[in-house]
Amino acid sequence: MNNLNIDLIKKEVSKYINDRIKIKVYLGRNKYEYYEGIIVKFHSNLFVVNTNKGVKTFSYSDIASKQVIISNFR
Repeated sequence: MNNLNIDLIKKEVSKYINDRIKIKVYLGRNKYEYYEGIIVKFHSNLFVVNTNKGVKTFSYSDIASKQVIISNFR
């Protein structure tokens, strides 16, 4: 993983700011946790999401390693 990938991921995640999103988090052993929420803050290494289960933080490397998947809420 290099900085170019992280920069592209930051740019893609920034498109979802103030939009309702779905988040799928891989927990291991084919277990997943699902959230619905809104991205409220961006930082250099992570972003903050106000979800239906409380405030959660995710790193851009989680997305690069496919541990976290973000999609539009429809």
